[in-house]
Amino acid sequence: MIRKKAILLGLGLATLLSINACNDDTEPVQEGETQLRFNLTDAPANYNAVYIDLQGVEVKVGDTASSGWLSLNTPSGIYNLLDFQNGLDTLIGTGSVPAGRLNQIRLLLGPNNSVVTDTDSTELKVPSGQQSGLKLLVNYDLQAGLVYEFSLDFDAHRSIVKKGNGNYSLKPVIRVFTTNTTGSITGFVAPDSVLTGILAHNLNGDSASTIADTNTGYFLLAGLPAGSYTVEFSPQSPYSFQDTTNIAVSVGQVTNLDTISL
Repeated sequence: MIRKKAILLGLGLATLLSINACNDDTEPVQEGETQLRFNLTDAPANYNAVYIDLQGVEVKVGDTASSGWLSLNTPSGIYNLLDFQNGLDTLIGTGSVPAGRLNQIRLLLGPNNSVVTDTDSTELKVPSGQQSGLKLLVNYDLQAGLVYEFSLDFDAHRSIVKKGNGNYSLKPVIRVFTTNTTGSITGFVAPDSVLTGILAHNLNGDSASTIADTNTGYFLLAGLPAGSYTVEFSPQSPYSFQDTTNIAVSVGQVTNLDTISL
């Protein structure tokens, strides 16, 4: 297995640290039902596999002081986060909920979580996932009669903490975004066999990172607010770092960089 550690550490320094899924264009919310869909995707990590035991997805809509948790239809099971990169995702929650302010999302995890490295498989301890769940704060108005599709970008690299005793614990870093309020950047790197870390960032602190597919060279940086971005390419030696600036991202659009020659 080609090691990813050095590249990932460089990406982590500039990656957005907060969970952000805000809809600033607030409108009066109509009464009625709205449809929700949640997809799980992942940023790259320096492991062979990261398994989470997903048992349920719940949301809280309306006044957080009085509204309870609403359960969505969830295909429960064990998911390898590293299966869902560069545009690949999987549907983990669907359902009809009252229109209103979507305040929180909660992921309920079972006990069978683990991290696989080159040498072994180790239990991944989840301090709160099995009791109160992994809670994600969201601020998004849901209008009646519409379908909202959210992506939960689970950054496995920064979410897993290795303890001094060799154990692993989960402290989730998850970006929540919708395709209809963000844009994306895509392209290819050549040669495609070179392990290449890719980071897009702007002056507002918005960012996304990935590693190009080492079979095709394809990459996708999704969930980016509209703006002008710098895209950095950090390939494995003997290839050199390079970047490209003033890459425009528009809401609901995919900006294609075509092929980047390393």
